Amino acid sequence: MRLFRKRRSELVDPRTPWPDQPVHQDPAAAAATFWRRWRELLPEISAALGDGEPRRAEASLCEAVAALHPNLQFSLERGQRAIYALVVSGQEDPLLRPYTDAWKAAAPADDAVWEYHDSVPPVPDPTEVTVNLGEHRVSLADVRVVAQVDEEERVVDVAVYHPVLADLRQQARTAMTFLPLDATLGERLAAERLRRVETAVAEPEGTITLLQLRDVVLGLAGNVGGAD
Repeated sequence: MRLFRKRRSELVDPRTPWPDQPVHQDPAAAAATFWRRWRELLPEISAALGDGEPRRAEASLCEAVAALHPNLQFSLERGQRAIYALVVSGQEDPLLRPYTDAWKAAAPADDAVWEYHDSVPPVPDPTEVTVNLGEHRVSLADVRVVAQVDEEERVVDVAVYHPVLADLRQQARTAMTFLPLDATLGERLAAERLRRVETAVAEPEGTITLLQLRDVVLGLAGNVGGAD
């Protein structure tokens, strides 16, 4: 469950251009600065989460992530092994990878309360996820995928189908095409192994479930132990 996901630009009036922010040229130094700030902010963040009001802490955390690199995204989520997870993601942009790599390398060890991810991780079982999208409740258990495997390149072309996709506007339709894939594979594995992604508004033949897709992609990646 995502508690919130924000980019700094989402905190301001969209009519007001956000000034360009300088990019730190030393990812390791930027990461060290972030983690010092994280320790300072942790009591505020913990109090906000304990009160069930995570957005109270978002402005301060947005500033800290933007100082690491202004193009990074972040989210606070329910953890898989800990209570909470902090995710800082460059959405697999190679120009941002040095910053997320340095951030993860300098991160504290995971503990019972916090775990840290440098890309959006998969959920344990995507078929248990339901997404509220306007008037629609979209169960990922009903998603079906056509997967065409390129064994030589070790990648997969996919077409994603859900009965509600035909009723959605284009932006929501695109979001609901990619969301099940990220939930199933995690952001990094999806970026590495999915080559072409299409939306199917009518159910095609030869579909498989999201969990079957995970097995296919993990097999290509040589990672039979898990998707994260």
